[in-house]
Amino acid sequence: MSTNVTFKNLNGQGITMAATIHFPAGFDESKKYATVVVSHPGGGVKEQTAGLYASKLAENGLVAIAFDRSYQGASSGEPRQLENPYVSAEDVSAVIDYLTTLPYVDPAKIGAMGICAGAGYSANAAINDRRIKALGMVSAVNIGQMFRNGWENNVKDADAVGYLDFGSNARTSDAGKPELVTIPLAPLKKEDAPNAELAEAWEYYHTSRAEHPRAPGYALARNLNQIITYDAYHLAEAFLTQPILAVAGSVAGSKWMSDNLLARAASTDKTLHVVAGANHMSLYDVPKYVDEAVSVLAPFFRAKLGG
Repeated sequence: MSTNVTFKNLNGQGITMAATIHFPAGFDESKKYATVVVSHPGGGVKEQTAGLYASKLAENGLVAIAFDRSYQGASSGEPRQLENPYVSAEDVSAVIDYLTTLPYVDPAKIGAMGICAGAGYSANAAINDRRIKALGMVSAVNIGQMFRNGWENNVKDADAVGYLDFGSNARTSDAGKPELVTIPLAPLKKEDAPNAELAEAWEYYHTSRAEHPRAPGYALARNLNQIITYDAYHLAEAFLTQPILAVAGSVAGSKWMSDNLLARAASTDKTLHVVAGANHMSLYDVPKYVDEAVSVLAPFFRAKLGG
């Protein structure tokens, strides 16, 4: 069972958030439930992998809410497809603000998880927001690291300065024009993919596998000015003390970003679960890999949240 909701984001941008709440079997509104906030990948929407994971968590006894970030999906905000990482992390806390008003949500039992960039934003939210009692991550991406260091972590920070130039020039180009400069968050054409793993990202977003009319797979070039200098794990060494479970594929090019978070986090309760044979994208929706991920995520959240 699920229901679509909208609510005001209290972060000062006048945004109305859109989300889907997934309920466990036998849901009783008079009871209090442990609840998990699920964040979608960059360029995605709640109807894709975030909604899939939320529904699977609900099947395991948890309330789970998948939402569209500000300026994306069915949430409001202009310009569309803004991917400001600071706003995206704050959106997680905005959803928690809303959850605390619901009579069936136990405010002491709220967790956060995300997929891809949504995992990085969830980690950043957990660093900042102590209401998050447990953090789960699937195919985690620290979007700043990915853009400045490359998919395989083979580019030095300083060598990414050209992206800042490009973003700065895009802002000038955008001024006073209705059509804003965009950048892909996943390959927009199969032939644009640099490797087979990222070709699968094209397939996910731009074929019948998971395409959605509100998930164009791009962001605004002006956001490079925030993304390149962003660290989703900033001050994790001091403040990320909550229990953490990271799920990554054994052949995922992005696995190093899960490793990095776990190495940096202050938490003394942190685990990496490696899914044999899975790459970054296959953990989005391939049933056997998703089921394995949920088989560890659901008991993790039940144990750490007491739900």
